[in-house]
Amino acid sequence: MTAGLILAAGASRRMGTPKALLPYRGETFLNRLISLFAVHCSPVIVVMGAGAAGIRAATTRPATFVVNADWPNGQTSSLQCGLAAVPSDAAGVLLTLVDHPAVDALTIERLLDVGGTGDVACPGQAQPAPLLRIPRYHSRRGHPIFFSRALIPEFLALAPGATAKDVVHAHAADTDFLDLDDPGILADIDDPAAYRALTEAAL
Repeated sequence: MTAGLILAAGASRRMGTPKALLPYRGETFLNRLISLFAVHCSPVIVVMGAGAAGIRAATTRPATFVVNADWPNGQTSSLQCGLAAVPSDAAGVLLTLVDHPAVDALTIERLLDVGGTGDVACPGQAQPAPLLRIPRYHSRRGHPIFFSRALIPEFLALAPGATAKDVVHAHAADTDFLDLDDPGILADIDDPAAYRALTEAAL
């Protein structure tokens, strides 16, 4: 089992409205990501913070919702809040930010190695899953990423001011980089200009 983890706790200041609720291809960013993750992940955990009540009320897809009371302290606090809700029997975590809604379903399958020799859903396979799997498009890294539960203690031990990248960089030698034909892994929608570009590309 792989747990899905979606971070949606930020204030969306540059966007001016909650990014989790922006429409994309007929549904909100958050509903779309929950739907994509739920095919292969259980549970799907959503970490909320700013505007949590409104986001929860507008989200129709089933998920495990947790609220990070310390969300103003940054993304690492939200990651740690979400990881605290990961079940003890989860083999790993598929992590994304809510402002990356354009990822392709096939990318998620590749990250989880569905049907492959290191499938995290089939722990009896001879080849174990790597500590990390990170997608790339034209040599640029994107989201989501997969990491083994063996790394959860390291993420939880991050001090204030540290970032998840500190753990990721420390395990570069244990990372599978997947070169995929999916520009959606790079679609980081932080402001109105990026959102316009995303929606125009989807037409």
